[in-house]
Amino acid sequence: MSGCCFPVNLQKSRKDSFKLKKSSPEGEKNSWSFVLGRMLIDFVPNVGGVSLSEAPSFKKAPGGAPANVAVGIARLGGLAAFIGKVIGEDEFGYMLADILVQNNVVKSGMPFDPHARTALALVTLRDDGEHEIDANLIKKANILHYGSISLIEEPCRSAHLAAMDIAKKSGCLLSYDPNLRLPLWPFAEAARDGIRSTWNQSDITKIHNLTFGHHIYSEISEEEITFLTGGDDPYDDDVVLKQLSHPNLKLLLATEGAHGCRYYTKEFKGRVGGVKFEAVDTTGAGDAFIGGILNILASYPNL
Repeated sequence: MSGCCFPVNLQKSRKDSFKLKKSSPEGEKNSWSFVLGRMLIDFVPNVGGVSLSEAPSFKKAPGGAPANVAVGIARLGGLAAFIGKVIGEDEFGYMLADILVQNNVVKSGMPFDPHARTALALVTLRDDGEHEIDANLIKKANILHYGSISLIEEPCRSAHLAAMDIAKKSGCLLSYDPNLRLPLWPFAEAARDGIRSTWNQSDITKIHNLTFGHHIYSEISEEEITFLTGGDDPYDDDVVLKQLSHPNLKLLLATEGAHGCRYYTKEFKGRVGGVKFEAVDTTGAGDAFIGGILNILASYPNL
């Protein structure tokens, strides 16, 4: 779930706010993509192909799928902001905030938690987490992107739903990445119900196909398709559309790793093949994919 490992000088970390810049004429809505979720520190083995217990050493890397998506959008020249109280007021927390600033991601929607340590309490929120959502910030967005992990426990779930409601009422598109992580849920049925609980609200949905390699638009994998449909054929277009489509859905993306992706809309469907190259590390590839998609859709909402 982490992206690349960025070189960071902790002495240069800072709390500076990154102000929103106008990107459109007065009176028009800026082409912003806001990403809701978590940011954390991943410790990645310095060598591949070994278990964690066998790894000789690790490197720290900024992680969290939502943060990866925000950075991806910004690196493509898009306007991205990260929303989420997921870091402590410590050196690791300042490091993560600084990485967002270095990558031109707005972090004003990400307050520090003075009572948490980033390395130990990565998703801590107060009981009034819902009230920490900056409604005015969300209203500036064209797209709000989120995952399902924030739906697992309170108060994060309520804050998540509140942000979705604000965005929807503001005319913002909702982009959803189910991001199936069964070990984080109490049991499989809870994961299926939790992921499907907000399914019909999204304009974009992304599903990933692990075998190969929020929700008008969606990205899901073969593993996720099979899990969410109860075991049906993930390559049967009729199954995908019948089980995963809904009235609000504008675009559904089913990624196939190195083999490309399938796409579905109400008017048409198709498949785009992958580009062959030597892969070094596929970690965060799905986040980069949806980041590129959202960057285009935010810039051209009528596409």
